[in-house]
Amino acid sequence: MDTIMTYLNNMFATLPKTSDMNRLKEDLLANMEDKYEELKQNGKSENEAIGIVISEFGNIDELVSELNIDVKDSIDKEHPYLTDEQVEDYLDETKKAGKLIGFGVGICQIGVVFLLLLLQLGNAGGMIGIAALFLFVAAAVGLFIYAGTLMEKHKYLSNGFTLPDDIKISLEHEYELFQPTFTKAIVTGVVLCILSPVVLIVLTSINENSVIYGVIFLLLMVALAVYLFVSTGNQQAAYRTLLKKGDQPNISLPHEKKEDKAIRVASVILWPLTVCIFLISGFLYNQWHINWIIFPIVGLLFAMFSGAYSIIKEKA
Repeated sequence: MDTIMTYLNNMFATLPKTSDMNRLKEDLLANMEDKYEELKQNGKSENEAIGIVISEFGNIDELVSELNIDVKDSIDKEHPYLTDEQVEDYLDETKKAGKLIGFGVGICQIGVVFLLLLLQLGNAGGMIGIAALFLFVAAAVGLFIYAGTLMEKHKYLSNGFTLPDDIKISLEHEYELFQPTFTKAIVTGVVLCILSPVVLIVLTSINENSVIYGVIFLLLMVALAVYLFVSTGNQQAAYRTLLKKGDQPNISLPHEKKEDKAIRVASVILWPLTVCIFLISGFLYNQWHINWIIFPIVGLLFAMFSGAYSIIKEKA
């Protein structure tokens, strides 16, 4: 029976996934199964029964012609139908790109953590820390570029597409199953952002010399929060992109296909700029005793921006 189902799927693979075609496929499968069971009961082997069934029901062109189905008119050339492979490929690579972007944003902040740790070793450590920070930023930019190349081949979606009914139903089920994961990630990220200053305050109240370590814990918590926002937000956006309805059923809106670069661009610009301000205020104005405060402030603001942006995208 699997052989008959596979053969039937191949027969209909190039035909439009309309409701009429789905009904035709279901009726044809039922007839083929009945014929197969009849042949088996009459003593035919499995291979013989399958061969006879395929020979009797295997000409899809004749069947379509007999039913007066105009295949050419039913295919939307401007908005082609997506296949299962295209949908899965888009979802998988969007998920992977989201993780790469989230990790890239995170290592920008980890670079700042290394800088703060090495500053404890004096000027020499500070210079090494600055070099390490820019290496981390360079690595992050590399991840962003690679994530962009993953999504480059899906640019054709911006021209519009049609999602077949059977794929849409399956995708809606996946989307519903993903919602608890998305909600937990956003809630966890928000909680991390709220609690991150608490760690700084507690460590500072215990020992004033621990303030740098409080800032480090704050940045690490913010980095994790941003990773959750970006990685799950990207996956959520992919589902919404595929399931969004336009003027015609299941056709995407072109403006929803533009890759969102706001968070990663902000990360690449913001953290090096923050370090520059930190160094200028330290070397020129000798504010080393207080200028560290810029890191927790920027970290929290960046986390708030990332979380709010992910939520706004979800509601858009």
